[in-house]
Amino acid sequence: MAGNGRPPTWTWPFHPVSHQSLLTDVANLTARNGRLRTYITRLERRLSEALGQAVWEASGLSAPPTSKDSPAKIGQLERSELAEREGDLAAARAANRDLMARLNS
Repeated sequence: MAGNGRPPTWTWPFHPVSHQSLLTDVANLTARNGRLRTYITRLERRLSEALGQAVWEASGLSAPPTSKDSPAKIGQLERSELAEREGDLAAARAANRDLMARLNS
């Protein structure tokens, strides 16, 4: 800490960088990493399911899809996408609340 009891302020080429701003950046990046990790996990699962389905169909062990299956599948995918987006939104809101609490303390 600086002699006045406050954390030091570092100066980059164009603007000062405070300890608090660095902590905020770390919190933002940590939250973003968490969201990206969750998103990647979901994509990996969906890719695995799609590849598994393709292999199953290519093996000839399943019945061909029918047109009446399509609306149900679309509805299921839409609900799945909505749930994923709600999860992302909840994570973003939690990160925002945390940052606001840090800024207000």
